[in-house]
Amino acid sequence: MSDSIIRWIEIIFNILYLATVWTVTALMLRNRRRLTEETRRTGLLFAAAFFLLAFGDTGHVGFRVLAYGLGGLEENPVLVGAGALATAVTVTFFYMIVCEIWRSRFDKNRGLVWWVLIVAGVVRLALMIPPQNRWGSVVPPHTWSLVRNIPLTIQGIGIALALLISGTRQKDSLSKKVAVMIFISYGCYIPVILFVQRVPMIGMLMIPKTVAYLVIAFFAYSLFRKRGEWS
Repeated sequence: MSDSIIRWIEIIFNILYLATVWTVTALMLRNRRRLTEETRRTGLLFAAAFFLLAFGDTGHVGFRVLAYGLGGLEENPVLVGAGALATAVTVTFFYMIVCEIWRSRFDKNRGLVWWVLIVAGVVRLALMIPPQNRWGSVVPPHTWSLVRNIPLTIQGIGIALALLISGTRQKDSLSKKVAVMIFISYGCYIPVILFVQRVPMIGMLMIPKTVAYLVIAFFAYSLFRKRGEWS
């Protein structure tokens, strides 16, 4: 597959993704009054999580589209790096909020599991500060990319396991479906972290990873709908 085709696939997908995630987020916020007393806290937390995700990804994939329009990624490394930093921050808070969704939905205490997942997020944020991250580069340094993604992986896999276990015990289908999508997203993301510097084409796995987040958004939006309705 030529570089030109790959570039256009990425541009088109990024635009469609941003349009979709912002639309679903806007629908969540618009329809927040439809939430029942039972689903209100979960729904509002999901709306906040996806607002953050959409905001950060507007920097990430949006800046990549802009960089292509300005001559290419290599010619605009600061733009690409700034977008990568934006999404790195917001996705960390995204999982912190999902952790709180799990805690409140299943009436858990702020115990060991909750604290491990929250502290993992704080550690990740701290690891993004050193200049060795080289946020002004198109391709991140392999070592620092691995280091800062370890706590994110702990966060994501940990909350997926927590949602799956609690959802299975209490027959909560939403939590189980969200957990499966998080596992799928990490199944795509981990190979990218490990091998993208050596095999650039593996970066295409970011597309199904991103689709998994969209599916979670659609699952979450089910809390805001009246029966038989979409909008």
